[in-house]
Amino acid sequence: MTEPNPAALTSIVVWGAFALAFIFGAVGNKTHFCTMGAVSDVVNMGDWNRMRMWLLAIAVATAGASGLQLAGLIDLSKTIYTAPRFTWLSYILGGLLFGIGMTLGSGCGSKTLIRIGTGNLKSLVVAIVLAITAYMTLKGILGVFRIAALDSVGATLAGTQDLPSVLARSFGFDKKTALAVLGLAISGGLFAFVFKAREFRSFDNVLGGIVVGLVVVGGWYLSGHIGHLAEDPATLEEKFFATNSGRMESFSFVAPQAYFLELLMLWSDKSRVMSFGIASVLGMFAGSLAWSLATRSFRLESFRDAWDLINHLVGGALMGFGGVLALGCTIGQGISGLSTLALGSFLAFFSIIAGAALTMKIQYWRLMKA
Repeated sequence: MTEPNPAALTSIVVWGAFALAFIFGAVGNKTHFCTMGAVSDVVNMGDWNRMRMWLLAIAVATAGASGLQLAGLIDLSKTIYTAPRFTWLSYILGGLLFGIGMTLGSGCGSKTLIRIGTGNLKSLVVAIVLAITAYMTLKGILGVFRIAALDSVGATLAGTQDLPSVLARSFGFDKKTALAVLGLAISGGLFAFVFKAREFRSFDNVLGGIVVGLVVVGGWYLSGHIGHLAEDPATLEEKFFATNSGRMESFSFVAPQAYFLELLMLWSDKSRVMSFGIASVLGMFAGSLAWSLATRSFRLESFRDAWDLINHLVGGALMGFGGVLALGCTIGQGISGLSTLALGSFLAFFSIIAGAALTMKIQYWRLMKA
């Protein structure tokens, strides 16, 4: 049996992440996949089509991740989402702030990258502010506050926080059976809800939801199976190659933008290398740009006025802080995290929606008052 080549595995993970994100970026651009837009459509117009697209992506990702777990190809207990530490305050507050931020910044972390690929200079500013604030929250002054005041509030569970494990510990169920039942019930229920609406069943709506969900499943397989070694020849310890967290990862677009900024700033430091997350940031932008150029829809767009600039600056900062605090964004927690069935992901998901919906209601009230 040939000894695994760490350099080759790292290269596969990085290029694979770029390719999957490239597809996400192109399809997201084509189909107008937007989680902030999904909430906005429901709140302002009662239109559920883009929300159903998001829910379809969650259903596909959940079914796929559960299937990979049941097949023994990945272990979802080895992600940041399912860790035993249940920091409920961080999930709620981070989610609320991220939801507010994505509303002010005209899109979440993934949509920001897609919009940069269409020529939107406002989103470029948002991405820069998001990356700086996220880095400060990961390793800087905001990180000190986060760890001391927010992440310290919570509970440490007896095991991982995914629903199948919680049910198995609480009621003595078999974990695999619980995973199979929950995975089937949640994804099946979402599929039924999504496709019940005849107006949703357009090509772009279905394409966007299915492709984004499959991209997340592909990320789990790439990082958790192809890029995983039970025993690294160099350290004799378990190893997930090319991940910033040192654990299995799928797609998320807040912390990876911070690590991309770090790589650019410390390029000559050989310890800073390309990772799954950084490659996904580049792939998302490249895929969106390729679609914009191919369809001749690339257009430069800038700020309307000073208040528009201020809103986007504040939005980027809130997304950077809130996304790190909540352990993810509308993709990181809202699809990747939910596909692991982690309790914290559900809490962060609903908090993000609540923050966005509340901000939209306030914006509408101010508009009507004016």
